[in-house]
Formats: sequence, structure tokens, C-alpha cells
Amino acid sequence: MINSFLMIGQSNMAGRGFLKEVPFIYDEHIKMLRNGRWQTMVEPINYDRPNAGVGLTSSFAAAWRLKNRTNKIGLIPCADGGTSLDDWNVDGILFKNAVFQSKLAQKTSELHGILWHQGENDCQPTNAKNYGKKFSTIIQTLREELEVPNIPLIVGGLGDYLTKGIYGEYFKSYSIVNEELEKMAKNTPNCNFVTASGLNANPDGIHMDASSQRIFGIRYFQAFYKKKDVSEPIDVENEILDIIYNKPLSNTEKRQRLELKFSSGTISLESYKTEIAKLK
Repeated sequence: MINSFLMIGQSNMAGRGFLKEVPFIYDEHIKMLRNGRWQTMVEPINYDRPNAGVGLTSSFAAAWRLKNRTNKIGLIPCADGGTSLDDWNVDGILFKNAVFQSKLAQKTSELHGILWHQGENDCQPTNAKNYGKKFSTIIQTLREELEVPNIPLIVGGLGDYLTKGIYGEYFKSYSIVNEELEKMAKNTPNCNFVTASGLNANPDGIHMDASSQRIFGIRYFQAFYKKKDVSEPIDVENEILDIIYNKPLSNTEKRQRLELKFSSGTISLESYKTEIAKLK
């Protein structure tokens, strides 16, 4: 049975990290939901926009696998860039889609957690102050709809870099959103908060860069695994990433990677034949 996790929120959950900036993560036991079927994970996982890229859930899943070496994990991508809490209201299409996709996944998996990152689009003072109340309604209803009242919920904070970028003035109330998220984690059963402290952004000053997304995913997993808030950077997060990056690929994984490279035009037929022959 696949252990599945729902991904919801806006662009930093979907992922905008540049693919070329970090080593790939490939594991035949990490799946993603595509057209109602589980496929081996490749990035971008949450293809909501043409600029979709590296998100936090690939390293989250890889860290999960380090603790569950014989089990499979599945990711349910439902995040949508540029969306506000109002866009995620319980009568809206984004919420309904997340419920639909999750119920579809529940037919072939067991839902183990909800991963949320959103808030950049609610950094105006009025929206920021009302964040906790709106978000609480969304999560309560989501748990009810999916019939998982006690499912773990991991929420991530907004990055300190937001006020330093070219759109910094817009994000001046980001700290209020973070305070609301921390209160939510404190007052909601089976909910934990993850800090974005020390993480960096792409040149746009809005989206976490690929390296930071990898670290963020490690923090999300630690919060899930230990059932505790991650309020400070973790000492061993880079060491965990090194283990993930240096995981030897099985012959099946090597073959799948070669097939992907060949079918996407990255390598020639001659190179493909040569490398495939080495695996026999």
C-alpha cells in the first residue's frame, strides 16, 4: 500500500526552484499522482505553471524513504501558484479539486498527511490578520471531507527574504502570516509549524530557490516524523541531503532514467544503447 501525502497551497508548495541548480532525486518507490495513476516521481511534480520546478516535496519524500526503506510514498500535487486563502475557500474549485484528487488517491493508497504552504498572496495587513480564522475553516472542512479527522498537517512559514526583493513592499505583513500559522499549529490537533528561517529566494525575491526547497522538505519531514514544530534550522539537514543525493540507483532506476533521457531527446540512440547494455 502506498502512503500518500496531499500537497496544497500556492507556488512555493508547487515549486519554482530551478531544476538545473540541484542534483536530481530519483527513487522508484516515490510516486506522484498523474491522471489518477501512480507514476514514478520526476520533477516538476506539481506542474501548475510553465515555470514549475523544484519544490519541497521531493526531498520530503526522500527523507521519508530513509525511515521507510521497504515502503512506497505517493505525492498528490494540488498546489496552484498565486492563489489566496479566498481562492482556497471550501466552496471553490481548488478545494474541490484537492478533495477529488485525494479521494481518488485513497482508492489505491492510505492518506498519511497534508503538506501546506501558502500565504504570500495574503500579506496585505487585513488579510494577514484574518489568516488563521480562514485557514482553520479550510483545514477542518478538508479533514471532514476526506474522513481523516486526525491526519497530520504540516504548515510552513514564509521566508524572511520576501521584504528584501523587488516586490518587498507588498510583503511587509508577512510576519503576521507567520504568527497566524504558528498559532494554527499550536491550537490545532496534529498540526506542526516549519520555519523558513535562513532560506533563500530566486532572483524574483518571491520563490524559494532549489537548494532552499530541498532543505525545506527535510524540515517538513522532521516535523512530520517527530510530531514537533521545527522553529529553527536543523543541524543535520545538509547531511541528510547528502545521503539522499548519494543513494545508489538500482538497475531498474538506472534503466528508467535512461529511458526518460532518451525519450526526451537528452541522449542519442547510440548512447542509450551503450548505457542500457551495461545494465544487462
